[in-house]
Amino acid sequence: MILRVFPRRTNATPCDEYSRIGGPQLFDPLPEVVEVHISVTFTWDIRAGEALKRAYEIFYPRVLIGGPALDNSGGEFIPGRYMSIGNVITSRGCPNRCWYCYASKREGNIRELKIKDGWKIHDNNILACSKKHFEAVCEMLSRQPEPSTWAGGLEARRLTARHTKILSQITPKPKRLYFANDRKGDLIYLKMAADILHDAGFNREQMYCYVLIGYPGDSVAAATKRLYETLDAGYFTFAMLFRDDTGWSTKRFQEWSRLQREWARPQIIRSRLNESQRINAFSPVGG
Repeated sequence: MILRVFPRRTNATPCDEYSRIGGPQLFDPLPEVVEVHISVTFTWDIRAGEALKRAYEIFYPRVLIGGPALDNSGGEFIPGRYMSIGNVITSRGCPNRCWYCYASKREGNIRELKIKDGWKIHDNNILACSKKHFEAVCEMLSRQPEPSTWAGGLEARRLTARHTKILSQITPKPKRLYFANDRKGDLIYLKMAADILHDAGFNREQMYCYVLIGYPGDSVAAATKRLYETLDAGYFTFAMLFRDDTGWSTKRFQEWSRLQREWARPQIIRSRLNESQRINAFSPVGG
C-alpha cells in the first residue's frame, strides 16, 4: 500500500484513508504501508515537501518525493492516486513554448496517454492531440455519471468547428469549457472560438476563460482592460495571478491579489458583465 502525502489541499486532492495533508499522525506507522509518496504540485511548496519527507522517514523506510514542482515528466495516469476520482489526464506535454508555463519544459511535446474514466479533464493542451484521441476522450465522457468539465487545455487558436461539433455531441453536454487569455494575440482567437461555440449551441455559462495578470511588465490598468475585453468576447472571465517559483507575483503582491479576488467571485463578475453591456449599449458607433 502507498501512502500519498500533499503539502496542501486543492480541489483535486484525494481524500481517501491513504492520502494525507501535512505531517505524520499519532498512529503512524501503518503496517500495511510499504512506501510513502510526497507529491508537490507548486514550486513554492518544495521546501515544505522536503520537510515532510524528512518527517515521514522517521516512521517509514521508503519515502519518495516527486510531483510537477520537481519537474516530474509524468507517466501513465492512475485515477485516484494523486488526484481524486473524477479528475483525469489523457495527455501530457504541450507543443507550445510559453515563457511562463512549465508544461513543455517538464513533460516535453504532446504525449497521448491511455484514456481512463473521469469527467474533469486536466490536460495541458488536448486540442494538440490527434483527432482519434480527442474523439475517444469525448466518447469516454458520454459514459460518465457527471457532466464534464474541461478544467484546462482548450487553446482557442486550435479550436475548430469539428472540435465543437464533437463537444456538443457529448451526453450530457459539457458543464464548463475553460480557455485562457495568456499571450499577446489570444483575444482575436478567443473571439473566433466564441463564434464557433455559439454556433454549436454553447453559451457564456459554459464558456470560461482565465486571464493571466501580474506578470513582469504588466500593469493593473492593462490587466483590467484585458479582463473586460475577454468578458466582452463572450466568456465568464476569471483572473489568474502570475506567480514565480517562490509563490509571489511581484513586489506589489497585495495590489495584484486584490484585483485577482475581484475577478474570482461569480457575483462580482456578473455585475461587471451587466456594467459592460450597459456601456456598450450606449457607446456611439465607432466609439
